[in-house]
Amino acid sequence: MGRMEYLAMKTDPDPTQLINSDLNDLKIAAKNLINHASKLGSLGFGTSFLKWVASFSAIYLLILDRTNWRTNMLTSLLVPYIFFSLPPVLFNLLRGEVGKWIAFMAIVLRLFFPRHFPDWLEMPGSLILLLVVAPNFFAHSLRGGLIGTVICLLIGCYLLQEHIRASGGFRNSFTRSHGISNTLGIILLLVYPVWALVVHFL
Repeated sequence: MGRMEYLAMKTDPDPTQLINSDLNDLKIAAKNLINHASKLGSLGFGTSFLKWVASFSAIYLLILDRTNWRTNMLTSLLVPYIFFSLPPVLFNLLRGEVGKWIAFMAIVLRLFFPRHFPDWLEMPGSLILLLVVAPNFFAHSLRGGLIGTVICLLIGCYLLQEHIRASGGFRNSFTRSHGISNTLGIILLLVYPVWALVVHFL
């Protein structure tokens, strides 16, 4: 028996055509997802998405303030903003046993090892304590309602006004070092409460 050789068949699809067809399928799936999400309730989806964006924007600004954005502004207002705008999944996680353990460790570290408790942990520690010990009236009634949204709006307006004043005007708030990221972060704080109020009154 001799050696059998096989010839390559030209009927195999081209790999670039396969990738292009897969990318087209992904585009169609993404369009369908956007259309279905808008049909299911774009207002509610938009509110929850903006709540995530606002929370992470506030956390980002809190980190900036603790690291290299030292200003005279009352950035401790970001703690109640995060409390009122934190998405329910994260809020319930941090209000439960996980948050209790984190708060316990922060208190032990602060009380018994104050030299090992850095200054930049003051605000996050305060946030965890607020999440864990807040009464149900604040945690469930005010947080999910109109009053919590108005508080977020007032905090965002105050921080934006103070940031513009500290920068020396609206134009300077975009042109100074760290100006664009800080200004956009504060503007993102305003988007969620404004949208939530619009949805509430529609």
